[in-house]
Amino acid sequence: MRAPPGLITDPDIILGYLSDASNTHGRAEALLVPSGDQEVAAALAWAQAEGLPVTITARRTGTTGAAVPEGGLLLSTERLSAVHAVDDVGGGVLLGEHQDRLAAEGLHFPPDPTSRHECSVGGAIVCNASGARSFRYGPTRRWIQWVDVVLADGQLLERVDRSHPLPAGWPSPGWAEPPVKTAAGYAPAHNLLDLLIGSEGTLGVVTRAGLVVRPAPAGVLSLLAFFPDLETTLGFVEQARAHAERARGRDGVVGPLNPRAIEYYDENALEMVRARVPHVPAAATDALFIEIEHEGEPPLELWWAALVEAGALADHTIVAEDEQGRRRLEAVRHAVPAGTNERVVANGMPKIGTDFAVPDAALAEMMAAYRAVRLPKLCFGHIGDNHLHLNLLPRDPAELAAARLVYRSLAERAVALGGTVSAEHGIGKLKRALLAHQLGESELASMRALKRAADPAWILGRGTLFGAPGGPAV
Repeated sequence: MRAPPGLITDPDIILGYLSDASNTHGRAEALLVPSGDQEVAAALAWAQAEGLPVTITARRTGTTGAAVPEGGLLLSTERLSAVHAVDDVGGGVLLGEHQDRLAAEGLHFPPDPTSRHECSVGGAIVCNASGARSFRYGPTRRWIQWVDVVLADGQLLERVDRSHPLPAGWPSPGWAEPPVKTAAGYAPAHNLLDLLIGSEGTLGVVTRAGLVVRPAPAGVLSLLAFFPDLETTLGFVEQARAHAERARGRDGVVGPLNPRAIEYYDENALEMVRARVPHVPAAATDALFIEIEHEGEPPLELWWAALVEAGALADHTIVAEDEQGRRRLEAVRHAVPAGTNERVVANGMPKIGTDFAVPDAALAEMMAAYRAVRLPKLCFGHIGDNHLHLNLLPRDPAELAAARLVYRSLAERAVALGGTVSAEHGIGKLKRALLAHQLGESELASMRALKRAADPAWILGRGTLFGAPGGPAV
């Protein structure tokens, strides 16, 4: 079978596609950058005929190495960038760019991964990406109506929605996900769309997607609230979560105390903020960033009263109601990732970051485990979903080895508490052993059986989620 046109074998060009945000590096013999779904289909059919593994790459913002190839062909979706309508876009369209386009028309596509201005729509779909607003809106899955997809054998399926069954011969998933925000392995879905979402490029290539788009909120009130201790912080989180649950009980009616995002910063994160902006009170050990949508007047007085009642350092709350306030608040929030990156560079060691989530009842216990770690660290993230990122910042090889042991121990703790080893970043190639630990042998074998039925030659995403097809599971 003839090789597809446009095949790139220049190693200097391929080099720019061999890594992602995980800072791991792979190898590939060829690169293809198709402009349409027929070209994608032809490429996969050729790869099947040649027995050539294919790694799908988009904007390479993933942190787990799913887009890092282990040989074979790299297929980039970057040219699948047509915008057909506000709710109908190519898989290579930049997510944040399209959200800005929607905002200009008074519309809203809620998923907000941190990398939204760098990642593609297709990448967000196959990772089931989430972000801060997943507290209200959930991950990407619920905001996708349909996809066009090319399966591993080169078959193009158009307008795959939730009425589309699994293809003949694909076993029906029988495993159970933990009752938390999770992005660990295939979803236990009985329709093809939901199975493809979150499959990390191992079951097909998403070339086009139908989005669920809604009117943008009239306004958003943002708060950065400070607290004197963790117990007070957790008490306020429980209060905010209760308001959100009551709102959901009223068919999703948005009340004034119903936040769309609740983000956490620990004392070490606040130290990084203090180094850049003068707004953090000396008595603060924790902080929460909160976003509230509103249709009329911002409900600031109600939130201020709730903070006072909870025992927060309410008088120091930073409020963003307009552009000036948002810039001030962004300076505070951006100080944390900026400071973390500077620390990593200064240490000359990689950071080790968690992506675990646990049930509501286990949040305090998991937080206690994070606080007990005796290594350089800071903790921030999506506390509304019980999903924190503990960043371990080793300064030398001995601390790096210790950090890796701590990471594994914390992953096992999260699983023991009924949680997940990956709440939003996925498994990729770096977390295969953790996925195996979370699932156990029986459920892992079921997922591998599904992969084998969908892709008998194990062409797509070889090394992602599972080990080699004929070798060990991890």
